[in-house]
Amino acid sequence: MEKYLTEEELAKDDNEDIIHMYEPLELNLDETYEYIKEGVIFSFFSNLLYYGIAIPVLTILNKILYDLKIEGKENIKNLKYGAISVSNHVLFLDCTMVGLAFGLKKVYFTTREGSFKLPFIRKLIKLLRAVPIPTNAKSKSHFVRQLDEALQKGKIIHFYPEKALWPYCEKIRNFKNGAFNFAIRNNVPIIPIVISFREPEGIRKLFKAKKDVTVKILEPIKCIDENYSLKERVEKLKNKTHEVMENNL
Repeated sequence: MEKYLTEEELAKDDNEDIIHMYEPLELNLDETYEYIKEGVIFSFFSNLLYYGIAIPVLTILNKILYDLKIEGKENIKNLKYGAISVSNHVLFLDCTMVGLAFGLKKVYFTTREGSFKLPFIRKLIKLLRAVPIPTNAKSKSHFVRQLDEALQKGKIIHFYPEKALWPYCEKIRNFKNGAFNFAIRNNVPIIPIVISFREPEGIRKLFKAKKDVTVKILEPIKCIDENYSLKERVEKLKNKTHEVMENNL
């Protein structure tokens, strides 16, 4: 059950996990692991599950639970090439909200490695285009290489630059560099997405204790001037994205 953060939790490091999940299985992210799987059979079942089941069910579920409103779809209407989307991470279901915001556009969602250590769930989220982020340094080069290739092929990859899930957090927390490094290195735009909360309205006020949700897609942010070093460009892009999202929260 999701809950509002306590004062003790709010005092923790911005990127520190406050929710720890059961992880009974092992996950081998070696050089043969396919982070972005695209085989014909896999794609068929993935699309069937995503578009035929997940989108209709999650549209209804998110409307019932959160009266989900999506704004700014016009900002990605003409998106034709690779991109990195980023959002704050404030609900267990916020990845489904991002997916609904993109509609029929295919998006891959990076997630913590631990999500792939749960029975059945690991297969389900793989079909729904989840991509585990390896914690082992030896696996990271293979991960980076495959995501670089996917971006160059025009894929959209979603990151949570805050890293950790903080339920119902109403601020934009500090960002890690990863998503912005991918964007700069592959010369693709950042698509900022802000997930904010609002008080329930109408009859929902009578039975809804927690706040409802608005997802706002902001205008894409292009990579920073090449006159700067890679490190400087990543930092500037990260700071600009954070500022824009903070101003639209």
